[in-house]
Amino acid sequence: MAFPERGTRRRLVVNADDFGRSDSINEAVLRSHRDGILTTASLMVAGDAFEPALAIARATPSLGVGLHLTLVCGRAVLGPDRIPGLVDGAGEFSSNAPLAGFRYWARRDLREQLRMELAAQFERFHATGLVLDHVNGHLHLHLHPVVFDLLAEHAREWRIERMRLTRDSLAISRRTASGRWGYRLSHAVVFAGLSRRAAPVLKRLGIRHTAGVYGLLQDGWVDEDYLMRLLPCLPDGDLELYSHPSMDRFRNEYEALVSPRVAERVRRLGFERVRYQDL
Repeated sequence: MAFPERGTRRRLVVNADDFGRSDSINEAVLRSHRDGILTTASLMVAGDAFEPALAIARATPSLGVGLHLTLVCGRAVLGPDRIPGLVDGAGEFSSNAPLAGFRYWARRDLREQLRMELAAQFERFHATGLVLDHVNGHLHLHLHPVVFDLLAEHAREWRIERMRLTRDSLAISRRTASGRWGYRLSHAVVFAGLSRRAAPVLKRLGIRHTAGVYGLLQDGWVDEDYLMRLLPCLPDGDLELYSHPSMDRFRNEYEALVSPRVAERVRRLGFERVRYQDL
């Protein structure tokens, strides 16, 4: 993985995924931004708590809000009659992400339905009037070859200017975490390959991204101890730290983001906390 050379500026996007999925997540996002280091959040426009999340976003203009495209483990914007190959009768996507990803790749007849649902999610986001800070996907499915190609094809129409290029460093992960080697190795390899495929397309389209995304290989364990180990290992340049803070299931991630120790380490290491729109 190529990173900027030492001596360049150090800018850090600190993002929360799943904004709008629940009231617990919404509260954690607001508190982590107001009282901690969080700079951006990725909005699920069909989430159960979308409207409260939208109210938070409108009342908090300093928070960068992006679109968290959802094609697995969540609800669609369009009804089952429009996209019967993607959702069940209740309008829910499959909760089996690997199987869904394979179907999206193998079945060409689903591509028009995927395009329609992606368009509907962008339309709902743009209807809010919020600035589209960035685009990413639930479980990083925005880098799925079929999904990514649709995003690239419609980038101008859907007003995509910044996107998460998901690639975590296995070398840094080895120095800052332990255990779960199967998960960490497989995700490092898969997303390295997907990001290599996507990077030249993003460059051609002028879509900005960070040089690395940290937290992928932690899978819900971005806690205070991890961040205290991780931050000194990060290279210079534009980077993203992503997390899933909530007041219940992933409270450890919320507590890491509001930790005074973490905030002080970010400051001492010279990181400028930014949004994607600031890159």
